[in-house]
Amino acid sequence: MDRFIARANIAHFEDLLARETDPEKRRVIEALLARERQRLDIAERQADVVQ
Repeated sequence: MDRFIARANIAHFEDLLARETDPEKRRVIEALLARERQRLDIAERQADVVQ
């Protein structure tokens, strides 16, 4: 479930980033995107350990 949510959030943030032109808002979105990619990476590594 965590991976599904992280992937959905990543897609959402990438979409927002593609449309946003304000530099400050872009920085916030980029930070959120980076954090979500880290969460996905951690969730995938944990899933690999379980399998």
